[in-house]
Amino acid sequence: MEALWTDDALYWVPAGNDSADPMQQMSVIYDNRNRISTRLKQLRTGRRYAQAPPSNLRRLISNIELLGGRAVASVGGTDLEVGANFLVLESRARGTHLWGGRVTYRLRRVDGALRMSYKKAVLVDRDKPIPTMDS
Repeated sequence: MEALWTDDALYWVPAGNDSADPMQQMSVIYDNRNRISTRLKQLRTGRRYAQAPPSNLRRLISNIELLGGRAVASVGGTDLEVGANFLVLESRARGTHLWGGRVTYRLRRVDGALRMSYKKAVLVDRDKPIPTMDS
């Protein structure tokens, strides 16, 4: 849901080295708030889609950890950093694929509600081709 993101949000899925500088290295996804909004608007039009028919998905999140606070000078506050393991089971016509990894979220209180300012998903098999892109 788009309203859950802060105005300065960043969503990053690194390719290869998970500690690389995303400004210097290729990423699977490296989206700022405007790009997140654009992607969602394109999906809502019905003229842009990622899959036809869409995959059936189930997501599991486990080993949730509070990692501490991270000062945010631009807003004069602190984001809560949370880490977790994830597993996504994707089933579609070409077969079944497991996506697993570690995700880091940064959460910020904005007008009394929690919003997400950052999401980084590091795939376990990030050194391998993405199945939908290697054909």
